[in-house]
Amino acid sequence: MSLVINEVPGAQISEETRRRVVAAALELGYVPDAAARALVSRRSQIIGLVLARRPGQVATDGFLTQMLDGLLEIVHNSELRLLFDIVDPEHQKKAYLELVRAKHIDGIILSGPRFDDEALLALEKDKVPVVLIGRLPGSDIPSVDIDNCSAARTAVEHLIKLGHSRIACITNASLSYTAAADRLTGYRTALEAVGIPYDQRLVRFGDFNVESGYKQMHSLLNKKVRFTAIFVASDEVALGVKAAIREHGLKIPQDIAMVGFDDLPISAYVDPPLTTISVPAVQLARQASAMLIKLLKNEELPRRQLILNSSLQIRMSCGAKLIDTNKVRTRQ
Repeated sequence: MSLVINEVPGAQISEETRRRVVAAALELGYVPDAAARALVSRRSQIIGLVLARRPGQVATDGFLTQMLDGLLEIVHNSELRLLFDIVDPEHQKKAYLELVRAKHIDGIILSGPRFDDEALLALEKDKVPVVLIGRLPGSDIPSVDIDNCSAARTAVEHLIKLGHSRIACITNASLSYTAAADRLTGYRTALEAVGIPYDQRLVRFGDFNVESGYKQMHSLLNKKVRFTAIFVASDEVALGVKAAIREHGLKIPQDIAMVGFDDLPISAYVDPPLTTISVPAVQLARQASAMLIKLLKNEELPRRQLILNSSLQIRMSCGAKLIDTNKVRTRQ
């Protein structure tokens, strides 16, 4: 029995015998159930949630906590475990495969794909089950996302309808991240649709955190380029933007109207409450984990690319005289 349970290298044991031994071990309580199931199925019963981020970029990530809520709900109901890891984009080439091999993970949910992520191709070649939370153009890897371009366009269109024509933008991250590029495209599309020229001087690039918003907003204000509104493609980044605006002696929305993106739980309670695109983070995570579980069971996916709805939550930061519960659906 120990040769089977401990998977002794070189042991000449047939697959049928191995299954019978493990079944007997389960009945006798010889090994924990989880370990025995893993021996029978040759699976670890663990899936990984991986974020392509630099160290320190997730310490205050409110969007991540919502995703974890959604993932853990599905994972626990499926009697699986979740391993969370962060992969530095500069060292990601082998990191995914090493994670799968060293941690014995059955599959990966990758949140925040990048255009330059060549490591994903290695996962495909190794036939590792992968689901993306986010979009990766030209890839057939299963994914779940919102329409980031359309949602950003809705946010900027709202500011235009309020009378603004000089609208700045701070992205959520560098444009190597597909979501950041899509949100900037949505910003540009909204401007161009009404004949407002795109002005590079009004654009800055965030870095997933509050500090980047603070620094980039100071950069905009110090340049003294005129604008009356700003679209910030991340509520996390927007918190830093708010602090910089206050330090310059300006008020939101009287001096600068603001719209964010993500609708973090805190966004409704800051002063003033933040108008923002509401992203269904929990549902994104639920759908991604459900898709991955289907892949692990070798089941066919009804759709390999799933797009969920988002909405514009109108609050006081944009200057609209509307109650907090007003919603405007984004263009699908």
